Order: sequence, then structure tokens, then C-alpha cells
Amino acid sequence: MLSFEGRTVIVTGAGRGLGRAYALHLAERGANVVVNDLGTAVDGSGTDAAPAEEVVAEIEAAGGRAAVSTATVATTAGAESIVATAITRFGGLDAVVNNAGVITNGRFPDSSEHFLEQNLSVHVRGSYNVTRAAWARLVESGSGRLIVTTSSAFLGAPELVEYGAAKGGLIGLGRGFAAAGRKLGIKSNIVAPFARTRMVGGEDGADGPAPTAGLEELFAKLPPEQSAAVVVALAHQDCPVSGEIVASGGGRVARIFVAETEGIVDDQLTPESILERWPEIASTEEFTIPRDIGSYTAAFAERLPG
Repeated sequence: MLSFEGRTVIVTGAGRGLGRAYALHLAERGANVVVNDLGTAVDGSGTDAAPAEEVVAEIEAAGGRAAVSTATVATTAGAESIVATAITRFGGLDAVVNNAGVITNGRFPDSSEHFLEQNLSVHVRGSYNVTRAAWARLVESGSGRLIVTTSSAFLGAPELVEYGAAKGGLIGLGRGFAAAGRKLGIKSNIVAPFARTRMVGGEDGADGPAPTAGLEELFAKLPPEQSAAVVVALAHQDCPVSGEIVASGGGRVARIFVAETEGIVDDQLTPESILERWPEIASTEEFTIPRDIGSYTAAFAERLPG
């Protein structure tokens, strides 16, 4: 059994849904958990300390150790406060699960720039702020672990353009953390959970958009608790991988990866030849999976003529 005894983990957005499931599972395995949650509506409005307090009470009632944080991830000061809670209460920090999020629902282009700012502020800036504030402590840990949370919305959804953009940005952020932490003992991975939470109208008091028509049966099979095992595995010091994107939900786990096809090489390229040879360019018979920009550049250079 993977144990977290003596290790401290921050989970943002841990008052409800996926974050709550992560916090409870980590605490059950012995982790000291900082339960961070502003208690907002899914669009980021309002505040309520009760969700974070209730999760901490639940952990403590089961004999675990936890601390409440209601600071915002969207500012440097808020992120530093979250990390300070971990240090003050538990004396160190070993892992951060960047799970806090908002969702705005409006079909592009009728949605607004405000939607984009909301999503970038919490998802991307929030994960950046908390990770940056935690970095030195994760280095001190010697086996620091980072998780950021993407979504299948990055693949494209007309009602979630701004949300999807932020979730796509988190893939670059998480892989950047992996590259920066490679020689420091820090491993960073990206999770893409598929779960029925209040963001899709799946919990009591739900305030998010309802599931797309016809998907109610699917969402009924996707309780948040079934995505917790992936986060626990990636947050553990024995986790061997970094820079990976891991999908989970309903008991299924899969790897999502960024790849480049073999493509074509022609030093006499024309727009016409590109369109004519598009099937060759797009063929996935052969492809490479770059680890980072260094391996990508090397592989790219090898394929150039002369």
C-alpha cells in the first residue's frame, strides 16, 4: 500500500467534487492535507469557508490530519498563504495538487473576454502561483510531486472555448514544470479527470451547466471518487513518470500524449504540394513522442535535408 505518512500535500479546490475525493484519499493513506477552497460558485463568484471546513472535519473525524485554507490561488499573496499554511501546520511540503477551477458556459463568439480572464486567472495563473510559491519546499522534499488538472475540453468544445483554452494552457504549464524539475527531484504530471461534479450539475446544490443531452447515463458512471486513485499514485514519491497526461474516470485510466508524425521532407515545397500530400503529412503510421523542447528540436533537425 502506498503510504503518505510524514508527507504533506496541498490540494486546491478541495472542498467539493474531485478535490474533496483527492483530499480524503490522501489523508486515508496518512498524508497531512491542506484543504484549500474558496467555496465559490462554479463561475468563481461568492465565497464560503464551509466546504473546506467540512472536509477537514471529515478527515479529522477519521483520525487524519488536515488544515483549512480559504486563500485564493489567483494571486501571489493567496498562493503564498496556502503554502505558509502547510509549513506552519505541518513543517514541510511534498506535493501539490492544482485542482481549483471555475467554468463558464457560453457559445463562442457570444461568450466574453471576461470568461477568458476568469478561466485563465484560476486555472493557469492559479496553478502557476501555487507551484511557484511551493517550489523551494518541493526541492527541499527531495521527491516533490506536482499535479495540474486539464480537461478533455482542450480538444475543442464550442460552448467551452475559454475553459478549453485554459485547460490546454495547463498542459504546457505542467510539462514546463516537469522540465524545470527534472534535475531537482520534482516530477510533474497532468491529469484529465472525467467525473460527474457540480460543474456539470452532478451534486446537490449544483450550479454548473447540466450534462449534454444524452450523456446523463454516462455521467452516472463517473463518480469523483473513481478518479482519486490516479492522483494518489502520481502524488506519491514512488511515482516514476513526469510530463505525462493521464486520463481517468469510471475506473478507466489511459495516457494522452503529444506526438509528431513523420511528415514529409521536400526542399521545393509549395502550397499546392502540401495539400496534395496532406495524407502523407498526417499519417500516424510513424510518429515520435517528444519529451521536451530539446528532444523535439533534435528529432526535427535530424529529418531536415542536407
